[in-house]
Formats: sequence, C-alpha cells, structure tokens
Amino acid sequence: MKKNVLIVGAGGVAHVVAHKIAQNNDVFENIYMASRSIGDCKDILESIERKDNYKDKSKKFQIKQINALDIPSMIALMKELNINITINVASAFCNMSILDACIESGSAYIDTAIHEEPNKVCEDPPWYANYEWKKLDKCKEKGITAVLGSGFDPGVVNAYAAYAKKHFFDTIDTIDIMDVNAGSHGKYFATNFDPEINFREFHKVWTWIDKQWVCKPVHSEKMIYDFPVVGKQPVYLTGHDELHSLSKNIDANSIRFWMGFSDHYINCFNVLKNIGLLSEIPVKTAEGLEVVPLKVVKACLPDPKSLAANYTGNTCIGDLIVGTKGARKKVFFIYNICDHKACYNEVESQAISYTAGVPPVASAILIARGDWDVKKMVNVEELDPDPFIELLNTIGLPTESIKTSYSQRKPFKPKEIKK
Repeated sequence: MKKNVLIVGAGGVAHVVAHKIAQNNDVFENIYMASRSIGDCKDILESIERKDNYKDKSKKFQIKQINALDIPSMIALMKELNINITINVASAFCNMSILDACIESGSAYIDTAIHEEPNKVCEDPPWYANYEWKKLDKCKEKGITAVLGSGFDPGVVNAYAAYAKKHFFDTIDTIDIMDVNAGSHGKYFATNFDPEINFREFHKVWTWIDKQWVCKPVHSEKMIYDFPVVGKQPVYLTGHDELHSLSKNIDANSIRFWMGFSDHYINCFNVLKNIGLLSEIPVKTAEGLEVVPLKVVKACLPDPKSLAANYTGNTCIGDLIVGTKGARKKVFFIYNICDHKACYNEVESQAISYTAGVPPVASAILIARGDWDVKKMVNVEELDPDPFIELLNTIGLPTESIKTSYSQRKPFKPKEIKK
C-alpha cells in the first residue's frame, strides 16, 4: 500500500524536497506540505508548476498551516491526514517536537540535521545523546522508523563511510569529511543556509581524534586540498553533526570534518564574532528593546533562497578515507559534485539546498519501498548504504570515487596542516 507523506517546513531545503517528491509522486499516495507560512508553501508549489515537475499530474500537494512546536496540533494533523512518513525540514529547533508527534501518531520520521535549543550552543558530545537518542527505546517500543541526519552532511557522507567499510576496507584509520563550495552568488556576504544555524556551528570545534573527543578553537587548523573538478581550495577543521554518530557506529581511529571558507568569509565572520554580533544571548538596546544579536545579523543578511538565480560554480562533498584492505594501505575518496546552475535550472534552487534536500526524499522512497523501514531509530550509517547511493544516482546526486595508493596521499601530509 502506498504511503502518505508530509513535508514540514517551507525554507530552501523544503523547496528542493517538495520538487523531488513531486518528481517521484508515483511512489506515494497523498502528498502534503505544512508550515507556519502558507505563503511560502504557495511559492514552492508555484515553482513546481513552473518547472512542470509533477511526475503524476493528478497527484499534487495539499498545504496546511501548522506551528511545528505545537505537539498536540502536529499529532492531530498527522492523524487527520493519516501520515505514514514525515520529512522534517523545518528549523532544527523543531526537531524534538516533530519527532514526538511522529512517535505518538505512528508516522516514520526523517530529518537532515541535529536538534538545537535556542539558548544552548555546541553542547558536550555526543550531540545526539543530548536529545534524539533519548527516544531510541520509545521508537523501538512503538515500531517507529526514525532516520536521523539524512541530508548530505550529515547523511550521504555517513552512507559513504558505511559503503566504504562494507566494500573497500578491512580496517579504517581516518575518515576526513570534506565539504567545499567553489561557487559565487554575487553578494558581498551571505550564508548558504539559515544564518542563525550556520553561525551557531562555529563556537567550538569538537572533533574525534584517536578515538576520543577533542575540543579545538574555531578555524584554528587549515589546509589546502586539491578537489576533483573545483581544484585547490582552503578547508578548515570544524565540528559537525555526523561526527557524533559516526564515532559511535564506525570503528575508525579519527573522524574529522573539514569545511571550505574563503578568506573573505573568514574576515567577515571574525569581525561579526569579535564585536559580539554572533551571540545567541539577548542584549538591550539604548531604547530598551531586547534583541538577540545573532537574529539581527540573520535579518540583515540575504535570504539563502534568494541566492539561487545568480549562483555559479560547483560544490564538492565527500569522504576521504584511509585504511587497509588485506595487508595493503589504501586511500579512497568518495564524493559528489553538484552544479549550482544545473540545480537552478531543474528546481530553482542552489546546490547547497539541493544536496541537503535530495537525500531525505531518497530516504522517504526507501522507507515507502520497505528497504529502510526498520521500525526503530537509526543514523544513516546503520542502514544498508547500497540502495541509498544507487537511488541518489538516479534522482540527482551521482556518486564518484577515486582510489589511490597510500604513497599518493600527498594532499594530507601533516606538514600541510597549519595551526
């Protein structure tokens, strides 16, 4: 029996999710989108119509207005619509309320990022243990499939690690997750997704080194890596969601996350941070108004959705894995290249939102087909990566790989890392 699917949220990633659900709507029964903003939902549906992206034109979205933090209302809506699969692409502040609603209503749950609390930043690791994993027993008891972190990073990079472990390595020494955007949006300064969530990531760097958590200063370690297609790019050691589950589920000595930032981005970030504008703690203006500096910065920056039309260039995201196969040391880079302009031509989005929005749709299809309907809470690397990667290849995110000998591992020689 086909499943009813609900998308919660109407931002940049939800925009891509809706397009991709529309392109694959023959897999599902009824399709719905819910958000606080009916206007944003209507804008997304108009974009789908413009691009003629409904595969089955008799099955179109129905939209509902909802506050995702209102758990009783979410439960009532899910029961009323008989929702079988919920894709949560609302704010990360809503994760636990949407998850609770899914558990109580019987819907499978998919998200793309870890839960966040407005007044807490970079909590002690592992982050999933602070919130989501507390619901492990409840999901198993009620037979709820909950797939955590099913974007690209986290998400596809987790599947890449599981795929490499399954097919190419006997032992893994290091997983370096590499994320670079070699694109230009034409604005003086902007973030590629929600600025508030983006900047909250850069308070501490929690990383997994020699099988233990290590905390380092933000942007304190940098290297230049020669990526496929996009060439040599600077990347910085950064904390990120996927480290917190991979460190538990994949036996590797070290797991690190490296993100690309231009010198201009780093300069702007440092100015904003040093004058206190990236703080999540409220302050009072001279007029007596209480404001959160980070929310003010968010209000001043371009909406990430507005960047799509003028974006050019490519992203490259993947896992550089060092380990052994038999008695031989080997290096394997498994990755995706995504083109900003091609994404806009297909779904009127930029590649950052595209890479985050396609994977949860693949997860929803796999749950609907039964491949990933595991009736418990899991992170992506705990599932069979093969059908996921195969499906992504056909719906917009093809995977590529480079195998090299250990002697060719030049880009990661320690002398190239600058502290």
